Amino acid sequence: MHLVLPFAGALSPAAAHAASTLSLPHLERLLARWATAPPGGSASTAPNAAVDTGGDDDEALTLSAPHERVLAQAWGWPVDADGLLPLAAHQALADGLAPDFSDANGPGWALLSPTHWHVGTDQVSLTDPAQLALDEAASRTLADALRPLFDDEGFALHWGAATRWYAVHPSLATLPTASLDRVAGRNVDLWLNSHPDARRVRRLQAGAQMLLHTHPLNDEREAAGLLPVNSVWLSGTGRPRAAAATPDLQCDDRLRPPALAEDWAAWAEAWATLDAGPVATLLARADAGQPAALTLCGERHARRFTPQAQGWWQRLRGQRRASLLPVLEGL
Repeated sequence: MHLVLPFAGALSPAAAHAASTLSLPHLERLLARWATAPPGGSASTAPNAAVDTGGDDDEALTLSAPHERVLAQAWGWPVDADGLLPLAAHQALADGLAPDFSDANGPGWALLSPTHWHVGTDQVSLTDPAQLALDEAASRTLADALRPLFDDEGFALHWGAATRWYAVHPSLATLPTASLDRVAGRNVDLWLNSHPDARRVRRLQAGAQMLLHTHPLNDEREAAGLLPVNSVWLSGTGRPRAAAATPDLQCDDRLRPPALAEDWAAWAEAWATLDAGPVATLLARADAGQPAALTLCGERHARRFTPQAQGWWQRLRGQRRASLLPVLEGL
């Protein structure tokens, strides 16, 4: 069992304060007894493998988030092309669509997320689509309204789920894009790259904003106290690539929604639930001699921990606990 926990740490002072209040007995015992895995190897098969996600604060500005690179490496994908992990095609397959994984020269796919852009005094920020309370009927109505715009630019638009639409176009095979997990809650301008094909995306975004601004469904949403859907974001770009089977891999993303919403009280509650559930299970598996690994992912780094053999002195000292804060702040 390899447990991956995205958003285990965050960089804001409020997040650091919330991390300092955590009491996670199972995780504390695990960190005290397990070793940080050395670099090298495959994240899904080698027992002492780790994912190299860089070593400085600039890693918080990479287009692909650390947990996405962990998953990509586990699936056997190269992770050296930042912003070109074909996560959209992978998710589209799970949503019942049919990307062509056999065509090495085929078009690229992108996750097309309906979003709300909040215009502040000094920046435009993107709201996590999960906070839109967008149901299937409304989502399909908005996707249908945008389809002619994408058709005119040569893009195919597919509906996958209420907050997951997909765009298909040859340019998306090589266009790096920032992960939605990077952009949500942040200044959009930081993540608009200068790639030549990005101009077409910005043109589509501008056209989508004009259509959505006057759409009657958004008037209904605002009258009901809901955020209007006023833009879209493309991410997860790349040509479809088959993923290696990883039956031992479990990615639990329950820390994601509160982290993106900056609801650190809810984030702490989610951590407590994780500690009493999957982390406790992982620790019990390791104690029973079964293979186990834990990867904690933050905004800059991912750190993988694996059980280490304990000598008589460690066993004599009993159930030690490690300090959580330095580990979580280091992510």
